[in-house]
Amino acid sequence: MPQIEIYTSPLCGYCHAAKRMLVDKGVSYSEIDVAADPAKRQEMMGRAGGRHTVPQIFIADRHIGGYDDMAALERTGKLDPLLAAE
Repeated sequence: MPQIEIYTSPLCGYCHAAKRMLVDKGVSYSEIDVAADPAKRQEMMGRAGGRHTVPQIFIADRHIGGYDDMAALERTGKLDPLLAAE
C-alpha cells in the first residue's frame, strides 16, 4: 500500500471528510497539522504547487489535491487503483 499523507487543520470540515473517506476505505495515512506550524504550511504549499487550503492529499508522493479532488477520483473509480498501487 502506498504512503498517504494529508495536510490538515483541526477545524476543517473537508479535512474530516477526507480522513473519514480514507478510514472507510481501510487505508492508513499520516496526518500533518499545519494550523500551529507555519513551516509545515510552507512545506505543504511547496509540495502542492502553491495551494494553501487544507486538506492537501498525497498518495505515494503524488499530489491528489483536496477533498473535492479525491471525491472526484472516487466517483470515477480512479481512487482505489491509486490506493492499491505500490
